[in-house]
Amino acid sequence: MKKQILALLISVIFVSPSWAGKADIDLSALTDQSDFEGLSREVGLALSYKPTAPAEPLGLLGFDIGIEATFTDIEEDSSYWNRVASDVPGALPVPKLHVVKGLPWGIDIGAIYSEIPSSDISLLGAELKWAFVEGNVALPALAIRGTYTKVDGIKSLDFNTKGIDLSISKGFAMLTPYGGVGKVWIESDPDSTLAPLKKADISETKLFVGLRISLGLINITAEAESAEVPSYTLKLSAGL
Repeated sequence: MKKQILALLISVIFVSPSWAGKADIDLSALTDQSDFEGLSREVGLALSYKPTAPAEPLGLLGFDIGIEATFTDIEEDSSYWNRVASDVPGALPVPKLHVVKGLPWGIDIGAIYSEIPSSDISLLGAELKWAFVEGNVALPALAIRGTYTKVDGIKSLDFNTKGIDLSISKGFAMLTPYGGVGKVWIESDPDSTLAPLKKADISETKLFVGLRISLGLINITAEAESAEVPSYTLKLSAGL
C-alpha cells in the first residue's frame, strides 16, 4: 500500500504539470494598469513561497528534502491572461525542489527551485523559520516564518515576492495537522519597453492548512492556501 501511495504522488507531481498549456508570459500586448496588477497578483500568489511543513522545528540533526507541485487556480477567461499567453490552463502548475535543514534554537532554513513547465520561467526562493514554541506532548508548536522568491524568465519584468506567516501544529502519531495566517507582498516592476505600465506593489493576506503524514523516513504533505486565488500543494519528501 505504501508503494502504491508513493507511485500516485510521483505521478501527480511530475506528470500532471505536463498537461498544462504554454506558460510563457508576453506582456507586450498588455497596456491597462489594472490588468497588469491583476495578472501580477495571480502570478505572485502562484509563485510565492508555500510552507508545506508544520510549525514544529526539525532540530539540529533534522532535514527534509523533497519534490512538490503547487497548482494555483487562475482566471483563465480574464482579458489579461488571454492577451499575455496562449493555451491558458485552468490551474498554473509549479513543480519544485524543496530543501529544509534544522538548526539549533528552533530555527529551520530552507530553499526552493523551480522551472515552470512549457515556459522559460524559473523560480528561486528561501525561508527562515523560528519555532518560538517548539511543542511537546501537551503543547502545540508555534512558529514565525519569513520567505522570499525571485522569478526569472518573464521578459522585461523584474518580479519577486516577500512573505511572513504565523503557524501552529500538533502531531498525533503519524499525522501532523497544521495551519496558519500570513501576508504576501508582490513586487512587479516592468521596464521602459512596457510603457505605460508602471510598477505594481501588491499585498495579499492568506490562510493555509495542511497535513503531514510520516511513513518512516518518507513524508507526504498536502496543503491548501486561501487567498485571492487558491493554491493546492502536494509534497513528497525524505527526512528526519
